[in-house]
Amino acid sequence: MKILIVNAIESKGGAARAAQRLYQGLRRQNVDARYLTDFRSSIDRDIISLWPYLTNGMATFFSLADKLPLLFYPRRQGIIFSPAVIPTRINGLIERLNPDLVHLHWIAHGSISIEQIAKIKRPIVWTLHDSWAFTGGCHLPFDCKRYQSACGCCPQLGSDDPADLSNRIWRRKENAFKELNLQIVAPSRWLARSAQTSSLFKDLDVSVIPNGIDTKLYQPMDLSSTRAKLNLPQNKKLVLFGAMGLSKDANKGLQFLKPILGHLVKQKMKDLEFVIMGSRKSECDSDFGFPIHYLGTLKSESSIASLYGAVDATLLLSLQENLPYAVMESLSCGTPVVAFEIGGVPDMVDHQVNGYLAKPYEVEDIARGIAWVLEDKIRQEKLREQARKKCEDHFSLELQTQRYMKLYNQVLSKQPQK
Repeated sequence: MKILIVNAIESKGGAARAAQRLYQGLRRQNVDARYLTDFRSSIDRDIISLWPYLTNGMATFFSLADKLPLLFYPRRQGIIFSPAVIPTRINGLIERLNPDLVHLHWIAHGSISIEQIAKIKRPIVWTLHDSWAFTGGCHLPFDCKRYQSACGCCPQLGSDDPADLSNRIWRRKENAFKELNLQIVAPSRWLARSAQTSSLFKDLDVSVIPNGIDTKLYQPMDLSSTRAKLNLPQNKKLVLFGAMGLSKDANKGLQFLKPILGHLVKQKMKDLEFVIMGSRKSECDSDFGFPIHYLGTLKSESSIASLYGAVDATLLLSLQENLPYAVMESLSCGTPVVAFEIGGVPDMVDHQVNGYLAKPYEVEDIARGIAWVLEDKIRQEKLREQARKKCEDHFSLELQTQRYMKLYNQVLSKQPQK
């Protein structure tokens, strides 16, 4: 069985980590797996660059070129939107590599055009990491349900035209996908439901296979030693919050942090401090009313795991998420999570069992959840135990690999014999 995993970026971001971890899991099971990417960052010979000589320069050029149609929509929101209109050399590469099955993951950033997806002459498993595959170009539709018909009048484009770019992209997908040998996978039940209600995928089978995590790397650690290593205070209650580009990505919920902390000030929580990962103080630029430790970007997985092991709780404030690794990594390290009850988060966080699910976008409830997690030491120990158990039972890399190997065999068994 020869499997080709395709993801636009090798290792940065949740989709890339999911694809890369699956690739590693398959290799451990002696599966002939290779990884095709635009933005390559390693020297693994089985990770193939779409642009072998001018790797990231060409990838950046195609990523920028793919955004050119958006220039006609000056009122559009600053949220990622992918026309996927520029053809690349990917089809020729796939033919030369000759896999039995192509496993698509996140394929935006100009890595492939919609029409080229239709030209993949292999069975396709497509794991959705956001909603782009079944929308007219947006990755996060939020409250918009136009993907259930034919898009158009796109709120993210600031458009009131029924035949706008989103409608044209939707029609291109409708034409391209109708003859595909396609198996859709969603990592969360929420995204599976969204795909099944879409006009493009309503007649397709959608499997749910959660992303996996290395539970040996992300595991509970000694609180004192990990805090000492990261130069964090030993005698404080620490809550972790963070993501890349917090100030630029409204979906990550930085706008909620200050009012949440205002509620915590009123509750007179003692010895509470916050840790922000992935962003610097200059990016947040606000007085939050509590001491904040800014750690910037942690580049190694071991240092990220250490940070999750060093805090008392992780806070997620996203407006919409699929199956965020921030939650999974935290739980695997035995650290409870406080988050809004949105997207795929309830697949991982069981309310008041391994964390706290607040009503969507209600800052007072999130503040109440932080206090509830931290205020009782015995309760917190139980939350830690259940957090770790959840990942061991449902989200290990071994489980993810086994589930995909079973799916690959099912898909390939339905193919005509050569």
